Amino acid sequence: VQFVESGGGLVQAGGSLRLSCAASGRTFSNYAMGWFRQAPGKEREFVARITSRGDSTDYADSVKGRFTMSRDNAKNTVYLQMNSLKLEDMAVYYCAADRWDGLGRVKDFQYGYWGQGTQVTVSS
Repeated sequence: VQFVESGGGLVQAGGSLRLSCAASGRTFSNYAMGWFRQAPGKEREFVARITSRGDSTDYADSVKGRFTMSRDNAKNTVYLQMNSLKLEDMAVYYCAADRWDGLGRVKDFQYGYWGQGTQVTVSS
């Protein structure tokens, strides 16, 4: 399975963006999906996760209440709606797939398939 992220760009602090991650392949609905991000000079960090059926989500404390992850298995796509963006949200955002379902898997090595990333830039 392969992924292509889109929706990144430049936004002012306080603004919103919606990232998309489109998957190829017929087994997309078998995977739990995650969003990670990596800022310059920092390690890649967990942002959000959604179960394969889309019935449960989990978020990093730093984005809870501001970001919402969703998926549309009919369209083989996951989304990350980002509201009230802050300067510290600026990073390259990656979607990733995990063959293990459920929540609680927040380490990048637990995900086997990755997109190429999309840049989110937040200006003051």
